[in-house]
Amino acid sequence: MTMRTRTLGTTGPQVSALGLGCMGMSALYGDADRTESIATIHAALEAGVTLLDTGDFYGMGHNEMLIGEALRSAPAARREQALVSVKFGALRGPDGGWSGYDGRPAAVRNFAAYSLQRLGVDHIDVYRIARLDPAVPIEETVGAIAELIEQGYVRHIGLSEVGAQTIRRAAATAPIADLQIEYSLISRGIEKSILPTTRELGIAVTAYGVLSRGLISGHFTADRQLAANDFRAFSPRFQGDNLRHNLGLVEALRKIAEQKGVTVAQIAIAWVLARGEDIVPLVGARTRERLTESLGALDVLLDEADLAAIEQAVPADAAAGDRYGAAALAHLDSER
Repeated sequence: MTMRTRTLGTTGPQVSALGLGCMGMSALYGDADRTESIATIHAALEAGVTLLDTGDFYGMGHNEMLIGEALRSAPAARREQALVSVKFGALRGPDGGWSGYDGRPAAVRNFAAYSLQRLGVDHIDVYRIARLDPAVPIEETVGAIAELIEQGYVRHIGLSEVGAQTIRRAAATAPIADLQIEYSLISRGIEKSILPTTRELGIAVTAYGVLSRGLISGHFTADRQLAANDFRAFSPRFQGDNLRHNLGLVEALRKIAEQKGVTVAQIAIAWVLARGEDIVPLVGARTRERLTESLGALDVLLDEADLAAIEQAVPADAAAGDRYGAAALAHLDSER
């Protein structure tokens, strides 16, 4: 495996062609092993992964502290290559509940101060609000991040889960490096208007959910019992007939993967990689085993015949169920 690089838009840094999304190491996917999580981050850095993605609300700061510990204990050369992307703005309670988003400039500065401390760094490489705050114009939120750049606390501005109009308004305020948004074989809403807009404006896409939270990894089964603290237990695509339908799509994809001698996860990640040099998939591996499998996607080359077969097996809009529940959908500014 040779790690390739891609650039986050016309204003952002050069990063590894695959990034590591660290959310599952702290929250929302059931219990995780701290030692294995840190070992997985170390293994990713050793393999040439440079982009580490987190959110200050993942485990209420737990994920940032985990990454900080991993960076402190990594070899100096690997630590220096790491670029950390942070989402902020989600408001949570002691019970783990969600209560909206805060994009006020004062809040932006406050969130950044805590993230810098938890991560143990002097700057954040890419900083973005997790969801649009409907009470605060995006120009104010982006403007506050731009001020942090001037002060040396942030290097680049990102966006997350916003639509084409918001992207244009943000880009007119300050240079935007990338948009972080869900994109996979079964979540292709960005192809309608968002992806054309980012490409017009020279903004990259960091794609999360490339395996649809494990649904199209090839490892999820219909009889799997999910823990009470695993949000997939309430996700529409993992319910009843929706799940059975979606796993049928996985089996169609598995036939193509087997013909190429690769795994389902690898061909699903390779498909995202093939969508353009401006797209950087984030893999949510929580273990070294899953990380190794994901990195193998870098060696999977898909020709036109492969892409046509994949499209036939898993057409756009083939998935059953929304990608989020109704409450979470209400906070999305982007296509659902």
